[in-house]
Order: sequence, then structure tokens, then C-alpha cells
Amino acid sequence: MKTRITQMLNIEYPIIQAGMSWASSCAALPIAVSNAGGLGVIAAGPMYEADFREVLKAVRAGTNKPFAVNIPLYRPGAQAFLDMAYEMRVPVIFASQGGPKAHLERFQEIGTRWVHVVSTLEHARKAVEAGVDALAVVGTEAGGHPPANEVSSLVIVRKAARDFDVPIIGGGGVADGYGIAAMLALGADAVQLGTRFLMTDEANVHEAYKSVAVATGVDGTSLVGRKGLPVRMIRNDFAAHMQQVDISVSDKAEYEAQFRKSTLKQAALEGNVAWGKVEVGQSVGLVDRIQPVQEVMQQLVAELHDARRALNAICI
Repeated sequence: MKTRITQMLNIEYPIIQAGMSWASSCAALPIAVSNAGGLGVIAAGPMYEADFREVLKAVRAGTNKPFAVNIPLYRPGAQAFLDMAYEMRVPVIFASQGGPKAHLERFQEIGTRWVHVVSTLEHARKAVEAGVDALAVVGTEAGGHPPANEVSSLVIVRKAARDFDVPIIGGGGVADGYGIAAMLALGADAVQLGTRFLMTDEANVHEAYKSVAVATGVDGTSLVGRKGLPVRMIRNDFAAHMQQVDISVSDKAEYEAQFRKSTLKQAALEGNVAWGKVEVGQSVGLVDRIQPVQEVMQQLVAELHDARRALNAICI
């Protein structure tokens, strides 16, 4: 299966596991995805430097396939993580939440591909002008930090494919092979899936997190913290609390203080799914069980082939 992304990144399928704090801040999930023919991504966001180095070594030992690291450029110490990625010749960087220009030259000199994750056309344009190798473009259906403007993946991925010459990785709202086919039909060269890989045996999150995700329907998430940098998460006690804060709190500092009362770590590592930020995308409602990554990849590829055959059978 060949697209510009599979050829650029040297992967078998146009399927990329999104970098997810805690869930892929480990070796097991990226190794499993890469070994199954996709691109596994280590999430450096919440990691300490020493742990990041050890995970890089473990992934190197666990697969001879390409893999990536996701580094939010705004995080304290981002430069140290970039330096380690450079030192260990990481094949692919997925970067977000910051400008790439200052970092591109040295990585591209050693053959590392730089993919910039964006949720708005403005940021996409700046990244392309800076010289990134590809864009990962996500719409409002995505978990974590989707665009505050609530533009759907259907629209922003298509617009990005029309406007920019670089390869496009689409994300948001996809959990099966039919969704992958839809993204490819929009002009994407690959698809990034987060929630589907979050709900696997190898994902490094608390079992309570996975259990509540399985029980959540397509309408069970919402954008929380709309006056700041909102997150898409499962509606729970904290989400209800923030609904009241949205109405009653106008002071920016107080609003942010209320938003910080809950963290992703509380849900992902401690299992507090009532108050923690249980970040998932709308596609959570398409996943009804936790499976090993190998099974998920086989299912995704089989469904993608089914979708392609169904489209080919349509008589026009």
C-alpha cells in the first residue's frame, strides 16, 4: 500500500499511532504498532529525560522498523528532548505547539523527517513555510487538544490537502478502516489514530480509563475549558464542574486555576476517571473492546480493503 507518507517514512501501511501522553509514553505501544506495519510514536510530553532515553533505547531494541517521537515544543526542557532525539537518530519527529523553523535544518541534515501537528490552517501555513516534511492535521473530533474553532476533520483535512503540497496525515474521528479510507479519499496520505490505539492492551493507561472509554458512546465527549485551551474528554464530574465555571467565572487567572484542578495524569495513571481528564476523541463510540495492537492493525487493514472494494463496486 503506497502513498507519499508510506514511501517517505518507509512504513507498510498509512496508519500512524498518535503520540498520546502516558498512553504512548512507553515502549510497548510504539513497538507493537511499528512491528505491525504502522508507525508507532513515543509521547515525550510528560516524560523525564532519563525515562525518555531509556524508552528510546527500548524501542530501538524492540523493533527494526521506523518509529517516531512526539515532542511538544512549548514544554519546559523541550530542547533536551530534541537533543536526545538527534543524538539517537530518531527517524521521525512529530512536533506540536511551537514553531519548527529553528530545529529543522539539523534534523533534516541527518535524514530525520519532521511532521508538524496542527489544528488550524494558520499554523499549517506557517509550518509549511518553515519547511516541514509533512503535516498532521486534526479536526474537532480528536481527543486531547483539538481546534477551539471546532472545524471538523472532514473539512480541515480536505482544505489542507487542497492548499498545501506537502504530504498530509489526517486525524480526528477515525477508529476503523472505513474512516481511514474516508481520510485517504479526502486527499490525506496517511491517517493518525489516537483513541483506537489508546484502547489496546499495550497502551500505558489505567484499566479504569480503558473501561470507561469502552462504555462511552459517540456523544459522550465534549470540549472542556472552552475559555482557554480546551480538551476533548469524556463527560464526568470535572467536565460538569467546568460547565458551571464557564458560566460563573470571568477572571482569566481564576478560570485557569479551576481548569488545572484536574489533570490527565489523575485519570491515566491513577485511575480517577470521575475527576481526571479522560481525554478521548469522538471515535471512542466506535470502539467496543480492548484488543492487542496486532489484532487492531489486522482489523484496520482488512476494513480498509473492504471499504476500497465497496467504493470500487459503486456504479456511476
